Amino acid sequence: MITEFVITAGEHRKRLDTFLVHREPEISRSRLQRLIEQGRIRVNEHVVKPSHKVKPGDHITMDTPQPGALQIQGKQIELEVLFEDDVLLIVNKPAGIVVHPTSGNWDGTLVNSLLSHFQNTKQGTLTPGIVHRLDKETSGVMVIAKNREAHQALAVQFEKHSITRHYEAFAWTSPGEDHGVVNLAIGRDSSTPKKHSAQTDSPHIAVTDYRIIERWGTVASRLLLSPQTGRTHQIRVHLATLDVPILGDVFYGGEKVRQIAEITIPRVMLHARILGFQHPISKEYQEYSIDCPPDMHIIQRQLQRMVDPTTSPSLPNS
Repeated sequence: MITEFVITAGEHRKRLDTFLVHREPEISRSRLQRLIEQGRIRVNEHVVKPSHKVKPGDHITMDTPQPGALQIQGKQIELEVLFEDDVLLIVNKPAGIVVHPTSGNWDGTLVNSLLSHFQNTKQGTLTPGIVHRLDKETSGVMVIAKNREAHQALAVQFEKHSITRHYEAFAWTSPGEDHGVVNLAIGRDSSTPKKHSAQTDSPHIAVTDYRIIERWGTVASRLLLSPQTGRTHQIRVHLATLDVPILGDVFYGGEKVRQIAEITIPRVMLHARILGFQHPISKEYQEYSIDCPPDMHIIQRQLQRMVDPTTSPSLPNS
């Protein structure tokens, strides 16, 4: 699987392996170093050492090998296609699905489903180009590139943060202001490597706009979030730093966010609602939107009724 990065202005010069370990948290540093030494990770098409210092403007290509069976077999998983042409595929990723195979998750991933889709639509020679990711428990809009040119064009847009992205989240309590901006550099947590936080030895600029679109008394709120940067777990970390962690996000919010009164939260209540970008071929701006999935609507209705038992079961338009 090919992944590409473009180092943007504002990034400090740093070792290639150090840069990648923060961008690809699912891959260990030692494995990244082996891939670099094998020539599977290149900078500006050149084979380099793990210690090579990357700088703004550099183009990194990473060819991550997967098990042979994955190359020829897909797995039939329900896939909601929002748009498809010769170079792009836009899907609504369901919650509970890992995007791409990793150690312990070689099967049942979005990539497996995409491979099956390509085979069923007689595009079996295509390899899914994953340009961006959503966490396992996050649902919503994703774009997949069908060839290297489309992948690179989209990767540049993501690296330059010219992509339009809006997320919807249900949060524990609510921020003090109806609208605000969280500007807090984050990175891999210095004491808990699987987490990301402001307590890091490698901080990266991270900015998230938020707006409250519905309050459920003082117990919870519904937020529209627009990340201006694309750091790992950015929205989850930023809301947790405001003391309004996402409902269901035990990793950053603790056990308290799993339950509100009699309401059990089944997962992280985060949904990628809108994705907009410039089409890599036509150069026209395209935007795709998908409503929250049923499990979020159920929690929304329950919270509305908890605050106001007379609330109509119909849901408000977003």
